[in-house]
Amino acid sequence: MNLNLKDKVVVVTGGAAGIGRATVEAFASEGARTIVWDVPDVDVTKTDVVNAATQQVIDAHGRIDVLVNNAGIVRDSQLVKWKDGEVVSTMDDATFDAVVSVNLKGVFLCTRAVVPHMIRNGGGVILNASSIVGLYGNFGQTNYAATKAGVISFTRTWARELGKYRIRVNAVAPGFIATDMVKAMPQKVLDGVAGRTPLGILGEPADIANAYVWLASDAAKFVHGAVLSVDGGLVMGT
Repeated sequence: MNLNLKDKVVVVTGGAAGIGRATVEAFASEGARTIVWDVPDVDVTKTDVVNAATQQVIDAHGRIDVLVNNAGIVRDSQLVKWKDGEVVSTMDDATFDAVVSVNLKGVFLCTRAVVPHMIRNGGGVILNASSIVGLYGNFGQTNYAATKAGVISFTRTWARELGKYRIRVNAVAPGFIATDMVKAMPQKVLDGVAGRTPLGILGEPADIANAYVWLASDAAKFVHGAVLSVDGGLVMGT
C-alpha cells in the first residue's frame, strides 16, 4: 500500500498528549515532518496566534500538506439540573463558550489559515476530530456534542468548497478511547464503558492515529467528505 507520506509537512493541533501525541508519532513513523500546535505556545482560539504559527511553518518548511484539527476540550454539565421541583444548576455561559471556542472556532481558524497555502501548493488534506457524540448526542454534553456535530458540517461543507483545489477533507469520529485521562477512571467505570461497545474493549489512541494516517495518505486518495467512525462498532442504544 502506497502511503506516500515521507517528508510531508503535517500540523497536528493538540498534539502534546493523548490522541494528538499518538497521531504525531504515527505520522513521524511514516517519515512525515510533524509540527505540534498546543497550549501554551499555540492557542487555536486566537486568530493572530494561529496566523503567526501558520506562517512560521511556511517559512520553515515551505508548505503544509496535512492539517489534523485534533485540539479539543471537555466541560460537561447538564443543560438544566432539576431536583425536588426546582433548578439546582444549569450549564453556564462560560462553560458553553469555552468548548465552542476551542472545538469549533479553533478548527475554523486553523483551517482558514492553512487552506490558502494548500491551494498555492496544489492541494492538501484537512482532517477534523469529531466524535460519536456528534452523531448521537450524549447526556451532559450539550456543548461538546454540538461542537462535534458542527465539525461534521464543517467537513462536508469544506469538502464541497475545496475539492476543486485538490484539498481532501474528512473527519474521524472516535468512540471510547483509553487515553491517560480515561484510564485514570475507576476500573468499574471502565468496564461499564467497554461493555457498551460491541467489541467489548476500549480503543487505543493509536487506533485513531492510524485512521488519520490512512486518510491523509494516497491509499485514501478518493475518500472525501467522509466521517469515519472508529468506535468498536458502537451504535445508538448500545
